[in-house]
Amino acid sequence: MTDLFEDLARRGLIHQETDAEGLRKHCAAGPRLVYCGFDPTASSLTIGNLVAILLLRRFQDRGHRPVVVMGGGTGLIGDPSGKETERTLRTREEIDANVAGQRPIFERLLSFSGPNAARIANNADWLEKLSFVEALRDVGKHFSVNMMIHKDSVRRRLEEREQGISYTEFSYMLLQAYDFQHLHDSMGVTIQVAGSDQWGNIVAGIDLTRRTRQVELFGLTAPLVTKADGGKFGKTESGAIWLTADRTSPYAFYQFWLNTLDADVPRFLKTFTLLPLPEIDRLVAEHERDPGPRVAHRALAAHVTELVHGASAREHAEAAARALFSGDVAHLPEATLSEVFANAPSTEHARATLAGEGLSLVDLLVEAGVAKSKRESREFLSSGAVSINGERAGVDGRLTAGNLLHGTIALIRRGKKTWHVTRWR
Repeated sequence: MTDLFEDLARRGLIHQETDAEGLRKHCAAGPRLVYCGFDPTASSLTIGNLVAILLLRRFQDRGHRPVVVMGGGTGLIGDPSGKETERTLRTREEIDANVAGQRPIFERLLSFSGPNAARIANNADWLEKLSFVEALRDVGKHFSVNMMIHKDSVRRRLEEREQGISYTEFSYMLLQAYDFQHLHDSMGVTIQVAGSDQWGNIVAGIDLTRRTRQVELFGLTAPLVTKADGGKFGKTESGAIWLTADRTSPYAFYQFWLNTLDADVPRFLKTFTLLPLPEIDRLVAEHERDPGPRVAHRALAAHVTELVHGASAREHAEAAARALFSGDVAHLPEATLSEVFANAPSTEHARATLAGEGLSLVDLLVEAGVAKSKRESREFLSSGAVSINGERAGVDGRLTAGNLLHGTIALIRRGKKTWHVTRWR
């Protein structure tokens, strides 16, 4: 197996390290506890967070023990990193619900059994016990305000006179630094990993613990993910790509990766999959020889979907994608249809109009807005450009209640890619 740090470097997953040589020697000397913190600002996490979770997984696969720290305490304050304005404070109930919502993500992506089983901790358990006097005396004493105001996230906010930064968010660094000290004292954690936007917080924790405990701790960050075309990673027209099915369906998740730009596929395979590097090189070379089958894209989509949602969800997503491409949608389960066509144009219609001989397809295309006029509708139908529920439709065709999928849906397809959902009530 490739050395952990060689593998991380070849994947482009090392952005900063506090002591590169020391960290390698430290990990080689025995299994270590490695932690990463996650902010409970929502009931799920996005694919941007997947980089850090998989960093923990990569350490675990090499024999180290991951510790997930859920920010039940720090979430009550809010990390100013990357934020141009003050966060809205969330209630304890909101934070607790978000912590509970995120937990299954880690349980799927990390192993919680065996000698290097992952652990989950909530920093509310120790931060809420820390008194204000203790925080000032035992933590704040070791921080220079001069240093803190030069931190990027603080400096930018100070330069914005209309926004500024509250003492609450200014103090966030102290709390996260205390996390590292507490985790070292209580569990023996010696390494923190995160995205590059957390570098300042990692260094603060290392410095605090070195001063108070005279021990050597280590930090490593991965670069924030960007797209080759300059677009924002992990965003679609409908919003962020989430790691739970209630926020982003497995089909939509699969499609996001399948639609990755060619230029981004090699890097995303290295960043978001656990595939061995030789296998990634083979997939990329095959795609370069023959881009048509999109072998590398399909491998990326399949691997990440199975990692996050499981094999069954990946199989359903692949089947739905094949059906959408071929037009053979009639056999898809109702839940899958809802996922596949969640963002397709749709219209509501009265089921009573399907009685008897049913509704003329010429009229249906106009009612649904697929054609602008009956004349255009006849042109589409007579040229063979329209199918209903996967079946080629003619100009004399009619839709009856018996044609509806699951008793409520008729899918209109014009050409190869244009779909319209009609719902009948």
